Amino acid sequence: MVSEGMKRVIDLLKQQNKQNTQKRVEDERKGMEQMIVKEKYPEDVIFEEIMVNNIPSLWINTPESVKDRVVLYLHGGGYVIGSINTHKGLGYRISRASKSRILLIDYRLAPEHPYPAALEDSVAAYKWLIDEEGIDPQNIVISGDSAGGGLTAATLLKLRDTGVALPAGGVLLSPWTDLDLTGDSIKTKRRLDPIVDASGLHFMANLYIGDEEPNNPYISPIYADLKDLPPILVQVGSAEVLLDDSTRFAEKAKSVGVDVTIEVWDNMTHVFQFLALWAPEGEQAIEKIGEFIQKIMKEELQVI
Repeated sequence: MVSEGMKRVIDLLKQQNKQNTQKRVEDERKGMEQMIVKEKYPEDVIFEEIMVNNIPSLWINTPESVKDRVVLYLHGGGYVIGSINTHKGLGYRISRASKSRILLIDYRLAPEHPYPAALEDSVAAYKWLIDEEGIDPQNIVISGDSAGGGLTAATLLKLRDTGVALPAGGVLLSPWTDLDLTGDSIKTKRRLDPIVDASGLHFMANLYIGDEEPNNPYISPIYADLKDLPPILVQVGSAEVLLDDSTRFAEKAKSVGVDVTIEVWDNMTHVFQFLALWAPEGEQAIEKIGEFIQKIMKEELQVI
């Protein structure tokens, strides 16, 4: 029988751990926001804040945008950090390259809102595009980076499993598809990846998973039956710990007949497309994304 004194000590330790977690989350959120404070956006890019089924969201339009062609973009950040603000730069670059409008959503984050909050929000935003905006599903692509890439895959699975018309395709940038962290690259690439490490992944995974199991396919799409998904583009760097999350997912999807294109970029880091302001490889990868999106969407659409 545990003594009352020990119970009090345990409660105090739990409270301290909770406070430490909250402070770490707050610090990491601030740090990611500060990464983009100096970025200047072109004057011809239009940002419009809106609410999508009570989800704070952002329309991004460029002169190249086609009115009825939309990329629903799900930002990265381990399901814990990141926002529509941190991904404005990546968003407008994809808009230009794909000739599409971008809808960035601030899906709910852990630990305040663990699984399935993020998935519920991404599905709700997709349905909103169809039901409220009248966008043809075949003129929608869902895309995301890192956790947002995993969430993109999970959203495609959820739509398929609930009988909702699927989009034209998906674009996954360095997707986090295995929150159980079983990929060999978690260890083999640890000295090469300056952005992501195993301890950080464990921290964020635990916050997002909550009381669920990490092999839930809507949490870790690597464990799902991937048949009947639409065409998918995966981009990943060869120097990142989540490399195997991309290669294994692509191989498994291909094995059940999914049209998957995977690009492994030599010596690139996690979500190197995010660094397009400074690194030409990021811009080159975004051009490839644009080509893929234009290829799988319908043609003959009205430019805004």
